Amino acid sequence: MEFDYVIVGGGSAGATLASRLSERPDVSVCLLEAGGRGDSILVRLPAGVVAMMPGYGKINNWAFQTVPQPGLNGRRGYQPRGRALGGSSAINAMLYVRGHRSDYDQWADLGCDGWDWDSVLPYFKRAENNERGADEFHGAAGPLHVSNQKSPRPITSAFVEAATRLQFRRRHDFNDGENEGFGHYQVTQFHDAKRNGERCSAAAAYLHPVMDSRKNLTVLTGAQATRILFDGKRAVGVRYRQAKEDRQVRARREVILCGGAFNSPQLLQLSGVGRPEDITRHGIAMVHELPGVGQNLQDHLDFILGWKSKDADNFGIGLRGTVNLLGHIRAWRKDGTGMLATPFAEGAGFLKSDPSIDVADLQLHFVISIVDDHARKLHPGYGFSCHLCALRPYSRGEVFLQSPDPLAAPGIDPKFLSDNRDLQTMIRGARITREILLSEPMAKYRHKELFGVQDDLTDKQWEEHIRARADTIYHPVGTCKMGVDDMSVVDPELRVRGLDGLRVVDASVMPTLIGGNTNAPTIMIAEKAADLIAGVRAEKQAA
Repeated sequence: MEFDYVIVGGGSAGATLASRLSERPDVSVCLLEAGGRGDSILVRLPAGVVAMMPGYGKINNWAFQTVPQPGLNGRRGYQPRGRALGGSSAINAMLYVRGHRSDYDQWADLGCDGWDWDSVLPYFKRAENNERGADEFHGAAGPLHVSNQKSPRPITSAFVEAATRLQFRRRHDFNDGENEGFGHYQVTQFHDAKRNGERCSAAAAYLHPVMDSRKNLTVLTGAQATRILFDGKRAVGVRYRQAKEDRQVRARREVILCGGAFNSPQLLQLSGVGRPEDITRHGIAMVHELPGVGQNLQDHLDFILGWKSKDADNFGIGLRGTVNLLGHIRAWRKDGTGMLATPFAEGAGFLKSDPSIDVADLQLHFVISIVDDHARKLHPGYGFSCHLCALRPYSRGEVFLQSPDPLAAPGIDPKFLSDNRDLQTMIRGARITREILLSEPMAKYRHKELFGVQDDLTDKQWEEHIRARADTIYHPVGTCKMGVDDMSVVDPELRVRGLDGLRVVDASVMPTLIGGNTNAPTIMIAEKAADLIAGVRAEKQAA
């Protein structure tokens, strides 16, 4: 088989890019995805995430683990990543968050011309079909449905009120380039009559509507890429495993990696591209030395505060909730409302750990259920959780080969809390978060604190809690970073440096982690990449 473009990975970036490139009838596109179609009821039903996220049975989930983390008392972290068309947008909390305008301006300051806020905003808008309509910052004609939450629970409103009573500002739009304040997240969820309340993954938005009808688009599921094929320094195709057979697909123009922050650097290394010390020790021949491959891993470390509650109007394990669940099933099937439409992380907070800093450096996710160890430890009864993460971590990790076997998991070492500044930010954030949760509007919902957190903890005691329980909130980026320095893997047009016919288009190209959730920015990157590949300049799109 031979196509103009071969895309590896059908996640948020790959689904978007395959759809956009195949809009041109004069080109042919092949998309390889290791997982399935990503259109089962567990994906379409927002609450289905509780079956996929913990990783039992690896349902639509790679369910990776990190190497032991010294900063987390030697624990192995858990790294769920989507394995289906739509990628992690098929198993995430659906939160639509862009980050702060300064995040993108910083990319431009690092040499990534054309990636400043004003240049990327048109691509956010082009992707978006926002329920609130179009305005200066939002689009209403794109494929990605962005909705207000269908049935947020009263406890979430109490959380927002608790923050505002402590003089935190109220915010209704977290995506206009500023984000400090508290409110309700918008979500990637259908708001049309036909699919109202269903998850709008990147595949549901971009790929499922066209993949069976466009003759110039071929989508292969259950097809795991194992090696990039080179002719000298030019990428000419991909070897992949499907149905236990090794096969090949050739690319006339480009091979484009969209595997994400773990799988894209892994495939480069398996193909002989990266640092010699990461590659040759596995018996793999070098094709091109590129020292940044797999380096610069950044992720948001998450710490949870939680309480049991006597309020059963949220998700939990109990008789009353089970009886109520039947009504919620009927509501969701009827018009997409009810508790099954929840993103779980309903309440949003962006705040500063210190009033002297310029931009919010903490994010809160208020969740209408008890969450412990990624929902892998279950608690009977009902409750709520509040997740805290430091938005711009200083710690840097890496992704590396653990084996020459292309089907083996990559080595993942985020090096959480290796920079003490991250720990200090988390301690300050934990104190602020607890103050919010202990304020009067939350009083009727609090029953019993879950994790042994008490009043007046010292810094050392907070450190012990954080090191004992913190883990990722699923935002790994940076391992094929974009830039102009010697550690950059791709240039500002996302072409792999020193090679021809090869790009990377996914969250791994982010030079620094944005101050928020990473799904919307990843879709934006793919939207912009489609224009870069077609030779359309950003200023034309903005006009």
